[in-house]
Amino acid sequence: MLDHEEYIEQAYLFRVYRERLAENVSAQEALDGSGEEILATTRLPMAISFLRSELVQHGRISEGMARLSHYFAPFQAFVMAKAEDEDSRFDIRVALEVLEKEAEYLADEPTPQGLFIYQFESVARNRLGYGDSLKAIAADPMYDEDWRTWISRLSGLLGTHDFAELLYRRSEHRVAEHRRRTQNPDYEPAYAVLFGVQEGRIAKANIGRDPLYMFAALQRQLGYPKVPRPEPIKVKTQLDEAIELRFQQLEAKIQVLEGEIKGSLDLSEYYKKPQEFGEFENS
Repeated sequence: MLDHEEYIEQAYLFRVYRERLAENVSAQEALDGSGEEILATTRLPMAISFLRSELVQHGRISEGMARLSHYFAPFQAFVMAKAEDEDSRFDIRVALEVLEKEAEYLADEPTPQGLFIYQFESVARNRLGYGDSLKAIAADPMYDEDWRTWISRLSGLLGTHDFAELLYRRSEHRVAEHRRRTQNPDYEPAYAVLFGVQEGRIAKANIGRDPLYMFAALQRQLGYPKVPRPEPIKVKTQLDEAIELRFQQLEAKIQVLEGEIKGSLDLSEYYKKPQEFGEFENS
């Protein structure tokens, strides 16, 4: 794990990089500018310099992040690689926001449980595939050997087991229920317990439901970080006023032509109303 200030600067880098890409600034210029703003007491400026050279040579920074495995976690490199894949629909701006929020969480008081749920939901929401993603998650320095073993087994279980049930089975809540049911207070499971009582209760309540409901409940109840969502495409429903007026005029002309063709044209509405006799006297 990196120092607290390293994650703060990483979050800043990912945010600034994302914002400048949205302003149509080139990736190279975005890295150049952000590199000068990063706190010089961290190792991030050197990492940015290396990423910039990788960008110039190979046109992407994910490979550079993978090579800097002592600084960037495998999951970070995996997310960027997916965003830079030409065949992927994963927007790089969404990927940078995912990494930004993750770095913010790591700079605060992270737990393995909160980090795993965030990473797993990021993969699920953006459809990044569970095979390579779980390998990248398992290699994160936050997790110990018990966590790595369990995460590595998930890829073979997700197709046949409910994710909420898998989480519940590894929770203290499940252990407590087993002790009450068997009246054996000394019961200890043969496997590592990875989640607490609250996570287990929320997971059990969401078995058989959409996992996104469970993620939302964990965020509400336990303060787990929220996964960024891509902004919906804004569709402009209203036309410009001048264009809309022109369409109305064309529609009126078409109605007149259709009436003339059908022989049902009524011009009375276009006649000018005659003045009343009193109006002639006063004029």
